[in-house]
Amino acid sequence: MCSRSPCIGGAHSSCASVVDARIRYTGSAFLFSLSLRYRVIQDTTKRPPRVNRQIRISPVRVIGADGSQLGIMEVDAALSQAVEQGFDLVEVAPLARPPVVRIMDYGKYKFEMAKQARQAKKKQHVILLKEVKYRPGIEDHDFDTKTRHARRFLGEGNKVKVTLMFRGRQIAHPELGRAVVERVASELADVAKVEVDAKLEGKSLTMILTPK
Repeated sequence: MCSRSPCIGGAHSSCASVVDARIRYTGSAFLFSLSLRYRVIQDTTKRPPRVNRQIRISPVRVIGADGSQLGIMEVDAALSQAVEQGFDLVEVAPLARPPVVRIMDYGKYKFEMAKQARQAKKKQHVILLKEVKYRPGIEDHDFDTKTRHARRFLGEGNKVKVTLMFRGRQIAHPELGRAVVERVASELADVAKVEVDAKLEGKSLTMILTPK
């Protein structure tokens, strides 16, 4: 049975269920019973490859340690060749017919794969949403400073949420705030484009810019 609960009607991708419903008449009332039978569907896409004696299908197509094609042979013969060379026999294409195996140093292979995964993770860039806040009637110096921050965020590959905050009766003149937001978009037009147009949310006017 699925270890995750609830799992009704095959809600989880790893489970399929069969509903068995029965009605019994007891003489005074109808009793309804419901039972679920579960069948676990295993995800095989993330399994580590079979190695050496774990490989049971025979014959197999064998690739040598140097990448050469050694042909089709019985799995025991392929394993003997791997052992003689001081290597492992690794199943690299289990769904092929016959399955494809390779003679290699499996320990070294796992180390290299883990190293590549770490390097790829370091190169990944997480896109963040940075916020820069303005106000109606902002002075040029403050406007330039905040806009430089926004430009730097965009240069780092992040998105920028431009927020124009109204105070008190300023909300009665949203066109003043919209003019500031449009000025920001114009100043950054060489490095950014508008992803979400300016819209009024409560006492704030917001716009989202994304790097070009």
